Amino acid sequence: MRSSHRVRVAALLVGLGLGLTACGGNSAPKASWSGAPPSGQQSAGDASPSVSPPPSGKPVHVRLYEKDGATYGVGMPIIAYLSASITSAKDFDAATQVTVNGAPTQGAWYFQKSTIYAGYPIEAHYRPAEFWPAHADIAMNLDTKGKSGGTGLVYDNSLTLDMKTGPANVGKVDGKTLRMVVTSDGKQVFDFPVSLGKASTPTFNGTKVVMEKKAVEHMVGDGYDEQVPWSVRVTNSGEYVHSASWNGGNIGQRSTSHGCTNLTEANAKAYFNFAQIGDPITYTSTGGPTMPTWDGYGDWNVPWNTWQAGGAVPAN
Repeated sequence: MRSSHRVRVAALLVGLGLGLTACGGNSAPKASWSGAPPSGQQSAGDASPSVSPPPSGKPVHVRLYEKDGATYGVGMPIIAYLSASITSAKDFDAATQVTVNGAPTQGAWYFQKSTIYAGYPIEAHYRPAEFWPAHADIAMNLDTKGKSGGTGLVYDNSLTLDMKTGPANVGKVDGKTLRMVVTSDGKQVFDFPVSLGKASTPTFNGTKVVMEKKAVEHMVGDGYDEQVPWSVRVTNSGEYVHSASWNGGNIGQRSTSHGCTNLTEANAKAYFNFAQIGDPITYTSTGGPTMPTWDGYGDWNVPWNTWQAGGAVPAN
């Protein structure tokens, strides 16, 4: 079943409020100049060395969703929340350095409107072209303090992040076969029958990412109000992989849910205990549209060339 958007987003607001962490650094931008004689002496007619004035304006604060030292699945984007709607991403992009196991990686930020975290109207997601490698150390230095977010906007902090990825737990759900197959580091660990969304409430296609897990989730919607065990959230709007003992006769046979992925109780518990925040699950042939980027972590549904353009705040 799919819970109401308003209730689910409210629940996620609380979770994010507890989990947001701004990490480290407050290094300031270095002044630069050109044209001074090598000896330090000013020759006749030469202009005095000039220091470019730092940008000034309304402060923009940046917070990160990820926590230092935490481990995430290979589909987890790095998420930053900005306290003002920036108009230029040029300095933000230039201030970003990301390494994987000590080596620089090529990734990009994608900006979109945020309705999740009060007071932070823009969120930026960073990812590489493909999933992160498994069992990796990921480090980010975001040296934004004093840099410009556009005319009249200046970042007031810099951040660092050190996180890890766990095993590459990758799920695939096929709406034709009604099976959910999960691999870990390339080896199959699960092959479960499922029931997906019925024709009037189809499950989204596309790649989703595990957002949170609750042993019991209170779900409210059109005609239902249930405490649902072994719930693994994959969209903001209320899609979960969860136990559905009431739908046992349809699991593996036909799709009759409100949009969620229904499993037997034993299989749902097994997946719940296995899944990491950030694990990707790709859905095909569900009968529904592709999951929107903003409805959770739909980042992998955006083509790489489109992603690099920057979304709501152009990269250049």
